[in-house]
Amino acid sequence: MEAKEIKEAIQRRKLIDVLLDKNQFADLVLKDGFFINVITREIYQADVAVKGDHVLMVGDAKDLIGPSTKVEDVRGKFICPGFIDSHMHFESAMLTVTEFSRLSIPTGTTTLIGDPHEIGNVLGVQGMLEMVKEAKTLPNKVKFTVPCAVPDAPGLETSGYDVNSNHMKELLNDPYVQGIGEIQSFSNVKPVYQNAPHLIDDLVAAVTYAESIGKTVEGNAPGLFGKELAAHIISGGTHVSCHETTTKEEMVEKLRYGVSVFMREGSSQRNMAECIRAITEDGLDSRRAILVSDDMVPEDLIKYGHMNDIVRRTIAQGIDPVEAIQMATINPAAHFGFKDVGVLAPGKKADIAVISDLENMVIDQVYLNGKKSAEKGKLTIDLGRYTYPDSVKNSVKCKPVTKNDLVIKANGRKARVRAIEAIPDQNLTGAREFELNVADGIVQPCLQQDVLPMLVIERHGRSGKIGKTFIHGFKLGSGAIAESVAHDTHNIIVSGTNYEDMVTAVNRVIAMGGGIAMIKDGKVVGDMELNVGGLITDQLSGQEVAEKIAELTRLAEVELECGIHVPFMHLSFWSLVTSPKWKITDMGLIDVDKFEIIPTVI
Repeated sequence: MEAKEIKEAIQRRKLIDVLLDKNQFADLVLKDGFFINVITREIYQADVAVKGDHVLMVGDAKDLIGPSTKVEDVRGKFICPGFIDSHMHFESAMLTVTEFSRLSIPTGTTTLIGDPHEIGNVLGVQGMLEMVKEAKTLPNKVKFTVPCAVPDAPGLETSGYDVNSNHMKELLNDPYVQGIGEIQSFSNVKPVYQNAPHLIDDLVAAVTYAESIGKTVEGNAPGLFGKELAAHIISGGTHVSCHETTTKEEMVEKLRYGVSVFMREGSSQRNMAECIRAITEDGLDSRRAILVSDDMVPEDLIKYGHMNDIVRRTIAQGIDPVEAIQMATINPAAHFGFKDVGVLAPGKKADIAVISDLENMVIDQVYLNGKKSAEKGKLTIDLGRYTYPDSVKNSVKCKPVTKNDLVIKANGRKARVRAIEAIPDQNLTGAREFELNVADGIVQPCLQQDVLPMLVIERHGRSGKIGKTFIHGFKLGSGAIAESVAHDTHNIIVSGTNYEDMVTAVNRVIAMGGGIAMIKDGKVVGDMELNVGGLITDQLSGQEVAEKIAELTRLAEVELECGIHVPFMHLSFWSLVTSPKWKITDMGLIDVDKFEIIPTVI
């Protein structure tokens, strides 16, 4: 046997000795709690005995209590496995893995499956591996599902680096890499098949390799049915997921096809309530229904919680509490093939959440590997701080812009223009047309119709292009907002009520080397530097980032009169070309369904 196998065998024998030798005892016993059995969907009174980082047994553990055993009286409280977030992006929280974990662990989440798609678009393989390197320093379980295609839509957008099947061996063979992440390059099945079939060839090669070494693959199938859904599933191999399911009808068909539906319930995209109707109304089996956050802002983590809050909201939709907990424990563990987490049973890892209020999912204690790590919402362990190397900083490589660079031009006094229509709390967008005034050859914003210019400036130093269109529904009353967070290639995206403030906002982001900037009347209303890849900060704690984003959000509402929820997150998704209907990249206005660039001025 190899060293790892020998170590595991010795460990198992030690656990057996503790159970059967009258002179050996547990290290920890959670006494007289209500045990939530996610295997049988039961709640009953039982003790949980722990030795080292493993569960010894669940039941009457009085014989395992010795003179040095730590006994925690949890009478009246509920014991369940630590929660799993099966799909999330650290970059969306603008936090390092460490700082996200600092906020997440006290809420009962003990396992995170991060998708480093965002930093991969900016910094390629190196950026993703640096994030994996950080995760290896942490006590909670953090694994990654990595992109096999960057950018998602070659020819329609420009990323900082290109990633394809040739990079999979280096990435997938790291033990902290769970598999391939959301396969967005084949989300728009027909347009990709007709216009970019080479993407499918490369995708299938990457997926085949991943499965050959026992890795998993995650899908991305917004609005797909029938043959298109079947084609997407086949491209992802034997068992894919989808976190872009937004309707009950999609949920039903995907569950029938064996897709694991990741019911998204994050800060700006919330689909669980619609998806769960397939279970509450149609009575479908919930084993492949999995709760995920996808994108969470730090303020929400602090104010509401993480997976515990998502479970709470699921219970509020009429789901039995134990069944809701299954969707954040055993269901994702089964999807990923995790053998040691997601359930509490003999030999499993002692990642435990103790709940004081089941209906409201109030977490009283959290154990990681058998060690108490949080209590009453506070960490009881030291995670330290993590600083990234300079190699993943200074990622903004474009020059400052001028007004002439940004204006949208047209002839005559009026112009018929296309505009992306914002849909609150969704990645999806609509498509609209408007008539706008033209002054001195420049198409003017129209606050009365809520139609504002929106541009994407390539920042990686590769294309030098600027894409231009309009946005309807941003509800911005004055000034401009720019940021280097713009899914998925993360060029600089900007929108505003006038071109002058837009120029100042873009140049402020460039000067900071990445971040968020809000400008009004030529002055900085608020900003935040994101020094790692222009996406996250290693200079601030999670609490500090939450306070900063809350202040920026308040300023956006008060100073810029912005009426849309989490404006920075909404703005960042209007360049996501893998979800319908129209989006904006550095190449221009994109008709996602047709996989083509279309003119803004008709």
